[in-house]
Amino acid sequence: MKMKTARIHAFGDASVISYDDVPRPRPDFGEVLVRVAATSFNPTEAALRAGLLQAFLPVDLPYTPGWDVAGTVAEIGPGTEGFAVGDRVVGRLEGAGAAAEFVRAPGALLVPAPTSVPLTHAAALPVAGLTAWQAVFEHGKVTAGQRVLVNGAGGGVGGFVTQLAKHAGAEVIATASARSDLAVRRQGADHVIDYTVGPVPAALDGPVDTLLNLVPLSPYDAVALASAVRPGGRIVSIATPIEPPADAGVTAMHMVARNDVAHLAALVELVDAGEITLDISASYPLADLADIHRLSEAGRIRGKVVIVP
Repeated sequence: MKMKTARIHAFGDASVISYDDVPRPRPDFGEVLVRVAATSFNPTEAALRAGLLQAFLPVDLPYTPGWDVAGTVAEIGPGTEGFAVGDRVVGRLEGAGAAAEFVRAPGALLVPAPTSVPLTHAAALPVAGLTAWQAVFEHGKVTAGQRVLVNGAGGGVGGFVTQLAKHAGAEVIATASARSDLAVRRQGADHVIDYTVGPVPAALDGPVDTLLNLVPLSPYDAVALASAVRPGGRIVSIATPIEPPADAGVTAMHMVARNDVAHLAALVELVDAGEITLDISASYPLADLADIHRLSEAGRIRGKVVIVP
C-alpha cells in the first residue's frame, strides 16, 4: 500500500524537495501508525534542508521532514497500550517524518490532542510550544510581576512565549514588526516595540528582569540587548548565544528544547482552557512544501504554518 510524502533527496535549495509515492509504514513494537491530519513548518527545517545543520543534526537521505504531528491513530503496534484506533493525538517526533499521509510514532511521544481546536491546527503546538514552555518556565523562571522582554514575538515560538509569560503574570514587552503588531498584542503583550524602526534597547523605558531571545542577532545587537537586563536578571536564547559582561550579574544560557510529554500535555490543557491560542497564519497542502521553504527564506512567514497531506 502506497502513500504520499515530501522528501529531501539532496541538500540544497527548496527545489530538492520532492513529492513521492512510498510504501505505507507499519507500526513496530511500542508504536502506533498515525494518519496525519497536519504537520507544521519550523524554520530550522530550511537550514536542515540546505545542509547547514549536518554537524549538529545529521540526517540520512532521502529525508522526510516534519517533527510536529497531529492526527488519528490508524493502527496499533504490538506491545503498545493506552491507544485505540481513531484516537486524536499530537506529538513531537524525534526523527521527523510527519510530512506524509501516515507516520510511525512511538506511543510514548504522543498525548491526546486538544479538543477545542481543529486537529490540523494542533500540529502547530509541539515543537514551538515545548520550546516556549521550557524557555519561559524552566530556564527563564518567569514569575508574576516581572518585566520580560520577548525578542522575536512575531514568530511561531514567539507567540507561545508571549502568551506563557503573560499567563505567568509578567509584564510582557515584545518586539515585532508592524505586520505582527496586532497579533502580538492579542497574545498578551503589554508593550510592542517595532524593531524595524530603531534599536530595541533605546525604546525601553527601563531595565527588564528577563530577556527571552528567539532570533539571530549580530554581536553588536546581542551586547546591546544584554545591557537591558538588570543585575540579577536572566537571559535565555534559543538562537544566538548572548554573553553579558562578566560583571553584569546576569545569568545567561543558550537552550535547545527537548521532548517532554508532560509539558506537551500541560500545553494541551491550556489550549482547551482558552488560556493560550494557536496562531495559524496559513495552511498549505503537503505538495507545496517547497514553496513554504521559499517563503520562509524570504522572511514572509508570520506565526505558524500548518501543512496538510
